[in-house]
Amino acid sequence: MNKDRRSNSQLSSNTQFEYINKRELTEKIQPVIDNTLMRFGFIPVETELVKESHRWFLRIFIYSKERGVTLDDCENVSRSLSDFLEELIPFKYNLEVSSPGVERKIKSDKEYIIFAGKDVNIKLKEPIDDSCEKQFVAKIVDFDENEGLTVFSYKDKKDVIIKKENIISAKLYSSEI
Repeated sequence: MNKDRRSNSQLSSNTQFEYINKRELTEKIQPVIDNTLMRFGFIPVETELVKESHRWFLRIFIYSKERGVTLDDCENVSRSLSDFLEELIPFKYNLEVSSPGVERKIKSDKEYIIFAGKDVNIKLKEPIDDSCEKQFVAKIVDFDENEGLTVFSYKDKKDVIIKKENIISAKLYSSEI
């Protein structure tokens, strides 16, 4: 769902937004986003505030362990957030709410926890042992910041622990595509 927020008439013609601290603004709006998503039964996967082609975009990726995310869900979340966000974001922006997608690249440690039980395509710097390949599909079992990522290896039919620093990339995997 993509909605253009704040008409030009709402902004003073003299208002200049030369510098926006994206991290501070994202931290300011994140509790509102988290609370709204919790009311709808969703988990926030990622909130991204970016400027592309002289336009600001606020992208919110949502997930549910119980069911898929529908277009109606994205519209409802977007409508619910709009008024709150307009009070907190002092410039014109486009709001996009969507699911993370079936083959999303895992971008943060918390996503390993969110997507526990899901299949991932993993690329490693070095094989874990002689029987392991550098790229394989496995199921996320657990993630621990100190120990690393625990996955169930379909090939070896056992749990394998992968150190975080050995992971080049991990992407959700769906055999149905």
